[in-house]
Amino acid sequence: MQSSGRTLVIETASEACSIALFDGAQLVAQDHRELGRGHAERLVPMIEAFPGKGRADQIMTSLGPGSFTGVRIGIAAARALGVAWGAKVLGYPTLALIAAMARKDAKTDTAPTTICVNGGHGEWFVQSFDSPGTPQGPAASLTPEAAARRDCHRLIAGNRARQFAEMRKEADFITLDILPDASRANLLPQACLARDLSPIYGRAPDAVPQSQRVRPA
Repeated sequence: MQSSGRTLVIETASEACSIALFDGAQLVAQDHRELGRGHAERLVPMIEAFPGKGRADQIMTSLGPGSFTGVRIGIAAARALGVAWGAKVLGYPTLALIAAMARKDAKTDTAPTTICVNGGHGEWFVQSFDSPGTPQGPAASLTPEAAARRDCHRLIAGNRARQFAEMRKEADFITLDILPDASRANLLPQACLARDLSPIYGRAPDAVPQSQRVRPA
């Protein structure tokens, strides 16, 4: 993360509603709450409680994959604040943040990482990253059984990491049970930041667009 001014980070793709305010590389304020649900009601008051009501020159928001609702809430808030403040808005993949956190927590900056977190309908989001933090293919939404058959790295992180490792029945995994934390967004590789705020859903939406619905004869 490179910014000479203030950066507000919004992370709402998981069970956690997590925000942070940076001044350059310095963390000014943070708020991380594991809510499960209710991000829409909590997010704006959390931001308003920050110094200067969280006003920043740059906003970073999670793009997912994760909760459909959570991802959309974060992106919508970032866009609205970007217009109100005249701030640059960037997005980042949520699983890339978890991978960066895992490398730091495992005390290695060179370990490739596999991320496994809650998905929808009992599935898991799974994605692997190389040692610099570059994705090795897109995130996939898989049943636990299908996820367990995928190739993975020794370092596994996310809130389904332990279950993922147990299903592999191998003994030498390092697992880290962590949720994405906005206050650690400074660990993200610069290449992960993008101006395109298109959500990363990881699986097709449950709702069928009106234009694609089959009308009765």
